[in-house]
Amino acid sequence: MKDTIRRLLAAAIARAFPEQDANTLAFIERTRDPSHGEFASNAAMRLASHLGRKPHAIASAIHAELADDPAIERVEIAGPGFLNFFITSTAFRATVDAVLNAGPAYGQSQIGAGQSVLVEFVSANPTGPLHVGHGRGAAFGDCVARLLRATGHDVSREYYVNDAGRQIAILAASVYLRYLQHAGEALTLPNSAYQGDYVNAAGGKLYSERGRDLVIPYTDLTAETTASDADDPDRHIDGLIKAIESRLGTETFETVKQDILDSQLATIERDLDRFGVTFDRWFRESSVVEDGAVARAIERLDEHGVLYEANGARWFAASRYGDDKDRVIERSDGRLTYFAADIAYHMNKLERGFDRLVDILGADHHGYVARVRAAVAALSGDPGRLDVWLVQFANLYRGSERLPMSTRAGQYVTLSQLCDEVGVDAARLFYVLRSNEQHLDFDLTLATTHSNDNPVYYLQYAHARICRVAEQANARGIGFDRQTADLNTLQSDAEHRLIRILDRFTETVATAAADAAPHSVVHYLREVADAFHSYYNALAFLVEDAPTCHARLALVYATRQVLANGLALIGVNAPERM
Repeated sequence: MKDTIRRLLAAAIARAFPEQDANTLAFIERTRDPSHGEFASNAAMRLASHLGRKPHAIASAIHAELADDPAIERVEIAGPGFLNFFITSTAFRATVDAVLNAGPAYGQSQIGAGQSVLVEFVSANPTGPLHVGHGRGAAFGDCVARLLRATGHDVSREYYVNDAGRQIAILAASVYLRYLQHAGEALTLPNSAYQGDYVNAAGGKLYSERGRDLVIPYTDLTAETTASDADDPDRHIDGLIKAIESRLGTETFETVKQDILDSQLATIERDLDRFGVTFDRWFRESSVVEDGAVARAIERLDEHGVLYEANGARWFAASRYGDDKDRVIERSDGRLTYFAADIAYHMNKLERGFDRLVDILGADHHGYVARVRAAVAALSGDPGRLDVWLVQFANLYRGSERLPMSTRAGQYVTLSQLCDEVGVDAARLFYVLRSNEQHLDFDLTLATTHSNDNPVYYLQYAHARICRVAEQANARGIGFDRQTADLNTLQSDAEHRLIRILDRFTETVATAAADAAPHSVVHYLREVADAFHSYYNALAFLVEDAPTCHARLALVYATRQVLANGLALIGVNAPERM
């Protein structure tokens, strides 16, 4: 309905003021007060400054050019020049038929048709199981991808596997040290090593497979590190990595590294699949290193004239593209920075032909955003080609008790454990209750409560309650018949409110997709559930009068469809019984 009104308004503006950009000026919004109509436009006020005329006179000119339409009952000029559109009851109630006819497709649009989008999200270092912090990024990214697909975009999902950096080497060394413990070596795992139970389990697995074949006395390893290393945790673990690789041989050390990496990736993929999150591609960082993509990316930047040398290093002139300073991509000793691999990865994305890139990152990457945007702008010439959304941290509570979170120390609740305790549906919905830009306090106690205070329970209960109405209708021999329904009998305030909300679903989805705001879908569904529960308490549905009975069933079944469609967009089930 909103699009219909916008088109009529744009046509009227074009006729009244042909020299103006009618499509831009035809701004429509829903009114908060139904007494002001269903929709309102401030087009006259926006035109006033350009034309030097009073808004009311401009509104009158537009009003005179509005074409008749069966959906519009009347248009009033209000206040200084607002145009208020009143919709006919017949057109308004047609929303019910629109929902029932479209079914699972109601709410979808083709706003993004023809535009390909690559959404990269989660991309957690595969150095351990996914924890509750990663879960928020997974839920948010998956919802964004679902919303983009619902608005016609051609969406691809990607997980970037950081498998070529120092952290994987630390993980491999940690597993090897645990292996030595299983082999009987007396040692204490360094604080800078990964401490989780999964590391101990991997070390035990390595011992069961290789026995003592790989044993190197721990004293021999520490003898190869310098005395000063012991006072610096980072230098200490780096020294151990170098000693382990030297004594085992690079090939054997790489085998240990790949085995633990493959094991961690399998665990991550399993946990994400359970969480309802899948990827079209798992892109390995090592691939851009091995195929020379990093060197090509640097060469490409050099061709664009955005590299220079200073203090023996090579710098990318990121400040030309909005970053607060230039960035080193090659150190004075010839070693490439981690950022160089990121540039190559984003160049790869661009070379694959995606129209738009979406990176979803943890809030700890906030300092990284400007430099990546600068790189994409330099490579593509289009600073708007990349969108980056940051996901704030999730704090986990059980009642008033905050649970600890330390990945390196192995103190955290895994995503799998969270799903075990509260269920996938509750976990996903709680993660997107708030904007990604806000911190989230996840209350385990609330998430498992069967009450209206628990948002997932409240929404799912509304759907199940409607399914119960359908069961009662069938038990009474009332088979729903749309032809029998007389939607003109839907006259109550409760019915008007519910229909008004259902009519907003498509634009809610479109706005949520454009703003990467799945939380707005949750808030909308809460409105739907509120309106339905009020309707349920206000009127009986299974009444004697058949046209009224079937009209009310049509409305509640349309409500059920919107609830199911909305829950699907956030990856939450719509149960028939609770």
